[in-house]
This record gives sequence, C-alpha cells and structure tokens, in this order.
Amino acid sequence: MRIGEIAALVGVTTRAIRHYHHVGLLPEPERRPNGYRSYSVRDAVRLARVRRLTELGLSLDEVRDVLAEDAGRELAEVLEELDADLARQEAELAERRRRLAVLLAAPPGEADLHGALSPALAELLAQAPATSSPSAALDREHLSLLDASGAVGEGAGEIYAALGPVAADPAVLVLYERLDELADAAPDDPRIGPLADELLAAMPAEVLTAVRGGGLEGSGPGAGFVEALLAEYAPAQAAVVRRVIEAFTDTGEDRP
Repeated sequence: MRIGEIAALVGVTTRAIRHYHHVGLLPEPERRPNGYRSYSVRDAVRLARVRRLTELGLSLDEVRDVLAEDAGRELAEVLEELDADLARQEAELAERRRRLAVLLAAPPGEADLHGALSPALAELLAQAPATSSPSAALDREHLSLLDASGAVGEGAGEIYAALGPVAADPAVLVLYERLDELADAAPDDPRIGPLADELLAAMPAEVLTAVRGGGLEGSGPGAGFVEALLAEYAPAQAAVVRRVIEAFTDTGEDRP
C-alpha cells in the first residue's frame, strides 16, 4: 500500500503518518524502486493501534510505551484485539443511538433534561404522564442529579425498573399535587404525616430493598446534599420529603 492508501484505510491523514514516522511511532517502511513507501498489513495494524490509543486520550509517549509491549506478538492476536475494539465501538454507537431515540421521543421541553440522564432513567421518566406540578418537576431534577452523579449506586437499573409502574401511574400525580398544596402550610401541618406515609406506601418494596442494599444508603449523597435538597421546598413540604428520605435510609422495616 502507498501512503495515501493506508491513510484512507485507517482513517488518518498522510501528514499524521509522516509525523508518526518522525517521532518513531511508525517505522519507515521499505521503499519501492520508484521511491514510494510500501506499507504492509502489519503497518496498517500498528497505525490503527496508534489512532485508537490517541483517541482514548493517551499521549504519544504513552502510546509508544504501549506499542513497545506489543513487540513480538503474533499478527493474528493484534488483529483480534482490533476486532474487539471495533465491536466495542459498535456497541457504544448502538447505545448512543438508543439514547438518541429516547430523546427524540421525549415530550416537548424535556429533551434538555433527558440529555443529561442515563438511558435507564430517561426511559423511566418517559413513562410518566405529563404534569404541571412543581413538586413533580423538582423531583425529576433531583433524581436526574443523583443519576448523573452516580449516587444512585450500582443498583440503579434495578431501582428504575421497579419504579416503572409507579412513574406510569396517574394516581401518583395526585400525591404530587397534595405536596404542592403544602407550599404555604405551617411546618407542623397535620397533613404532613399522612402524605409522607402515602408516598412511601406507593413505593414498591423492591425499591426500598435495592436502595438499602446497594444504592443511596452506602454510596449516595451526604447530609449536605440532603439539606440543600430540602432547602428547595417550603417548610411543610420539606417535612414530608425529610420523612420519606429517612424512611429510605432506615434499615428497619420496609414500611413506616
């Protein structure tokens, strides 16, 4: 192969190839009688490795160290590794397209919010019926923040799956509306306790189990985050949310 052919095959510029020759990442190939470089399949494999490693963020010096460790390996082994790299890229691309499909299906005005979410949470929120409830919107924002920060923990998928029926249940909107009604209430309003109990009763037992077993309890947000979250609510609303949070991190019975 000539330099233009190997560049097109691997997806780099001829200028990059010449630079790799200059810094010693790619050995100079033999030249034909006419003076043109003649590249082999192994040259293409090495060049593809250089491109892949630089795309991963490695410096050229780091790439040189990695390639030095590859010296003496069989060509078939390196090709298999490259094939595995391509398969991983294909899987990542498929996942990105699936996430894009979720964004395209999101209700108007929610695409920006969904864009910062994991695919699992985006799918969960897509199931929820439309509402103008300020409490519901705030709940989504807080869950999105926990999701983006990784605070939901390793059990996130299990938690979101268990919450699916809850998110899709229009009756849950009534609970959010009742929380909205506490915006101007006193912090000792008698509706606080019953509403907190009903919110917890609406949560599947699997959610509480997953949270306590591997989610928020062990690796979730600290007290500072919880207090900042509660500060966004009116006093009576914060009292309800605090009771729910305390029940979620309680290792006792699954129900209050």
